[in-house]
Amino acid sequence: MNNDYLLNEHNKDEFPPAHTAEHLLNQTMIRMFGCERSFNAHVERKKSKMSFHLDRKPSRKDEQEIERRMNELIAEDLPVTFEMADRYNLPEGVSLDRLPDDASEAIRLVRIGDYDVCPCIGKHVRSTSQIGRFEMLGTNWDERERSFRVRFKIVQ
Repeated sequence: MNNDYLLNEHNKDEFPPAHTAEHLLNQTMIRMFGCERSFNAHVERKKSKMSFHLDRKPSRKDEQEIERRMNELIAEDLPVTFEMADRYNLPEGVSLDRLPDDASEAIRLVRIGDYDVCPCIGKHVRSTSQIGRFEMLGTNWDERERSFRVRFKIVQ
């Protein structure tokens, strides 16, 4: 990374395979359900969970399809690359809504092939084949909140 850029400090020490899988799962959910990126994520080495607001409860078939797509993306060996962008000149579809108010002018974008791009300063693998296998541990649906929680682990 170019040292001329001043980025916000990062206080997390992610497990790169699970963190990269988080990006893939976000985009998979967007494509399958037309939702936003997760509103709550806890991504760790041993197990992770991410929650999404959805219009409907996913079926068991939907859950199997999420897992299938995730492992297909991992097997595609998509490159994970980084680029710097000015916060006022971002690619279409990239949102700064989740960045802190004092986020820097320079934004680091993480791209996973042509599949996903989003602002992130975390640690990632170099390509999706380094993630391992995505294993869904379970899901929960909250009808009142219309939220769907995915629990998963990365098996290497």
